[in-house]
Formats: sequence, C-alpha cells, structure tokens
Amino acid sequence: MQADVVEVSVRGVMPTANGCAIFLGNDDKTFVIYVDHSVGNAIQMTLDGVRKERPLTHDLIGQMFLGLGVTLEHVIINDVHEGTFFARILLRMENEIGKKIIEVDARPSDSTVLALQHKRPLFVARKVIDSVEDMTEILERVLRQRSEEATGDDSDKA
Repeated sequence: MQADVVEVSVRGVMPTANGCAIFLGNDDKTFVIYVDHSVGNAIQMTLDGVRKERPLTHDLIGQMFLGLGVTLEHVIINDVHEGTFFARILLRMENEIGKKIIEVDARPSDSTVLALQHKRPLFVARKVIDSVEDMTEILERVLRQRSEEATGDDSDKA
C-alpha cells in the first residue's frame, strides 16, 4: 500500500465565504478541500483540543464505534472527480467470532474529523496527490499574513 498512497496531515483551516478551505498535505505538496462551515469548525475544534459540552455528530459516531468494538484503522482520500473528493474509512472489528475489516465510503471532510479524533493516519491515493494543484505557497503566504496581523494587533495593544 505504501507506494499507492501518501500520508498527509491537516496543515491549515481557513474560513471562506461559503465554508472552509482545509489544507491537507506533507512536506512535498499541499492541496485544498472545500467543506461546509460545520465540518470546518469540527476539524478546527479537534485540532485545538476543544472540549464540547454536548457531543457533535462526529463525537456520536466515535461513541458508536466504541460501543460496537470498532476501531478506525485509517482514512484514504482515494479519488477526485471535477473537484469533488472521495474517501474510504477502514474500520476493524474484533470480537469472539473473529476479525473483520470494513471499508466505508465517506466524505473526506467527515473522514478527516474522525481520523483526527481517533489519532489515526490520513492517506491520499498517489493518483489524487499527483492530480491536484500544489497550494503550499498560498498556505504559507496566508499563514505569514495571519502571523503579521496577529503581531501587529499585539503591538497596537501594548
């Protein structure tokens, strides 16, 4: 599997007019998946370690996994077609009857939240990473601009 996939992480979450841009990538390449505000917020809250008073949908799914004895193995963003990304969640179920691997079709946005919450790897198929535009420079520019604005705001308060 290693030659067919590349491990990535969430490198940034940026609000947009219609949702959020999720920057996924590694040291070689970064690309963007656009998601709705609620999933973008769930990703950012997970990254920030925010404790919620009530479980959100992804928390509920995690609790169902726990109750059913299912562990999330990993997530693979396995395809992209006309800007729409597709993912698979691989689940492992072990009990007294035996072991079973279950592969579930899912949105990459939801899959990313679950992978982050369960501290499991997020992979992208080589064919996907090779086909997307590299957004590394744009991400670095946005992060630099945010840092400069934060520094400027801090100096105004002093």
